[in-house]
Amino acid sequence: MKLPQFYVDDIIKTALREDINYIDSTTDLLISEGDISEAYYLAKDAGVLAGADVAARVFNLLDEDIEIRFHFKDGDRVNKGDILADFKGSTAAMLKAERTALNLIQHMSGIATYTRRCADLIEGTKASVTDTRKTLPGLRALQKYSVFVGGGRNHRYNLTDAAMLKDNHIDAYGGITPAVKALREKAGHMLQIEVEARSLEDVKEALDCGTNVIMLDNM
Repeated sequence: MKLPQFYVDDIIKTALREDINYIDSTTDLLISEGDISEAYYLAKDAGVLAGADVAARVFNLLDEDIEIRFHFKDGDRVNKGDILADFKGSTAAMLKAERTALNLIQHMSGIATYTRRCADLIEGTKASVTDTRKTLPGLRALQKYSVFVGGGRNHRYNLTDAAMLKDNHIDAYGGITPAVKALREKAGHMLQIEVEARSLEDVKEALDCGTNVIMLDNM
């Protein structure tokens, strides 16, 4: 899986605008535009890397001449003390980019690391770790990507991906069977229907009316 560049760029630009605004009152007043520095990313704990390309893009959006070399790729396990990446380029640009880049790669790697731990626990079974839509606004693509590279699977990306009858939908429409029937009549033939079951009786009813997926929740 590769994230669309235009999507990633929108997230990064929003973050940079929020952080830098129109001036970096420290860097812009102290550091010469011609200054060149070298830096590196050091892993402070073991985990799973996610967001390497995203972090690199933060630096290159501020200065395309910054040289970046990652020694690991997304999904790789890393150990405490590993040098993850080397950087060389404009001191001013790297100082402005570093916090936004770190925020994103740390957040994404944290998700990938925790997902990997959960996936390791069920290795050898038919189960899989699956995410939800309970994501931070604006960061869903990055968070779901991180689940994927950590060994998990993505559930619905948004409300369009599938029809999911949650308890509130079922109660509002008057039951599982009439709701599923109505969706079958109105929705396109490619749309999957998922039902959130609250009891074994709900499971049986969902099976009987031809539901594609059943979620066992609040049982």
